[in-house]
Amino acid sequence: MSENILLSDDPARLQFDRIHAWLASSYWSPGIERELVEKAAAGSHCLGAYRGVEQIGYARMVTDRATFGWIADVWIEESERGQGLGRHMVRWFVEHPDYADLRRIGLVTKDAHGVYEPLGFHAPIRPQNYMERLSPDFAASLKAMT
Repeated sequence: MSENILLSDDPARLQFDRIHAWLASSYWSPGIERELVEKAAAGSHCLGAYRGVEQIGYARMVTDRATFGWIADVWIEESERGQGLGRHMVRWFVEHPDYADLRRIGLVTKDAHGVYEPLGFHAPIRPQNYMERLSPDFAASLKAMT
């Protein structure tokens, strides 16, 4: 990874025009409204990656800061991919003093298992215990993508 990339959790640096465009084009939140992106960020610990003043990456942690965390919306600008930045951002969270002792950190990925496995992520040990509840519209959009 390039040394001239800065990771910052300063919320004032987040560039929501870029973040919204990235997430609205993603497979996990296609067409998401900007207001929803900003609301999700407001309830999360967000991390940006920057080359100079340009934001080139984003990730966020949703957590109770005691037992559980969820890493979501990891996105790296396409021209910056393949250099380890996504793993570096997730490592920033799992090594953060507020999160290093969490009992469970989750994330979901369709195609980046190899990025996160070196950080200790793996398939659920008890997948039969996991459940989810999706809004009807979101469930329909996911089913349409399969």
